[in-house]
Amino acid sequence: MTYDLYIGDRTFSSWSLRGWLMFENFAIPHRTHLVGLYSGTMKADLAPLSPARLVPVMRTPDGTVVGDTLAMAETLAERHPDAGLWPVDPSDRATARWFAAEMHSGFGNLRAECPMQLLGQVAGFSPSDGVLDDIARVEELWAAALTSSNGPWLFGEYSLADVFFAPVAARIAGFGLTMSAKAQAYVAMHLSDPAFRRWRALGLTKRYDPVPYVEGQTLADWPGPAPRVAKPAAGPSVNAACPYSGDPVSDYLEMDGKVWGFCNPTCRDKTINDPDAWPAFLEMVTAQTG
Repeated sequence: MTYDLYIGDRTFSSWSLRGWLMFENFAIPHRTHLVGLYSGTMKADLAPLSPARLVPVMRTPDGTVVGDTLAMAETLAERHPDAGLWPVDPSDRATARWFAAEMHSGFGNLRAECPMQLLGQVAGFSPSDGVLDDIARVEELWAAALTSSNGPWLFGEYSLADVFFAPVAARIAGFGLTMSAKAQAYVAMHLSDPAFRRWRALGLTKRYDPVPYVEGQTLADWPGPAPRVAKPAAGPSVNAACPYSGDPVSDYLEMDGKVWGFCNPTCRDKTINDPDAWPAFLEMVTAQTG
């Protein structure tokens, strides 16, 4: 029983990130389809999913189309009651729904002035009073949850509340916004989440000219975990089959003095962008090198 998930460009589409994490971090089978959010084909790409007009949107295994991340979250929670999407405790579950809904409908200044971009950290950004007010409210919500649960995620175990705040963490990181040590540690949890890292690494395989939102601004390094160094290379490779598809290899990278092969440039480049984010690649490396 596999869902179809339609998303926008990974580097910039905050709502798409939320939709994808609902599936990825709760092991719900899905196929991902990229919609032309910036290429001008979005309306045509979504036409078969009418009346959907925004990303993300999902089609359930029985053919039902569901748009909007709140509706998607509740639909998945109904269909997968054992997946742990919401906290088990009724009080925590009610609070998690409240916080997710507030995030979904609010924080307009933060959204407008600090659009999600996963390229790097904007240098020298000065937040407006409106952004500072939004950040203070985020801090208040996070502090209430983390103090009650003692972390590491908002309600102890990872839940849909964390899914909804993942793009907020990315905005804070991407614009270098100042928060308390506890809040910054929570942001770092998101940046270190393997699923978040895979999303970013795959997004970085696509180039933009001009670059949405941050064209002309100076970007410092992304504040998440520093990736292991890897670079494009020529074959032959240690492996004969791509670690992701199992197909014969045609594109190569070098890491730690060894060459590894992949079935296409995207498989290679997403791995170069963050080798430690891809379990299948790491398992192959371990198996081949001990």
